[in-house]
Amino acid sequence: MRLVEPIRLKPVVAAVMLRGSQVLICQRRENQSFALQWEFPGGKVEPGEDFPAALTRELHEELGITAVVGPEIATVRHTYAEGLALELHFFLVREFAGEIENRIFHNVRWEERAALDAESFLEADREVVRKIRSGELGSNRGANQAILRLD
Repeated sequence: MRLVEPIRLKPVVAAVMLRGSQVLICQRRENQSFALQWEFPGGKVEPGEDFPAALTRELHEELGITAVVGPEIATVRHTYAEGLALELHFFLVREFAGEIENRIFHNVRWEERAALDAESFLEADREVVRKIRSGELGSNRGANQAILRLD
């Protein structure tokens, strides 16, 4: 009998930053894995860190801002073909202090929800992008809805 270890999911946090009808999106650099694909700002959770603290730290490191992390709006479990297994926790961010400064990305921009192209995003983000575009996530009408879970 062969025992198989369960896949360990790496916890990751991401911010869905909204400004009116726009959402902040970030493009990965050319020298990174998944080069030039779009994503939401955020990153890995350090040992002993809770999700909002991790996201606050990541947004400061990546964009130079101090964010007011709102509610969790989605959780996605995704395994890439390369074997990387993630559990992404998406949080709404509507307020922050400071000016956005691109510290690590190829490009950072505010994009209209209606113009979001899910296929240009990292695979793990695509269904969340579709739901943001349609208004199912990140809108006032969804303020009291349960967290979207995608496996």
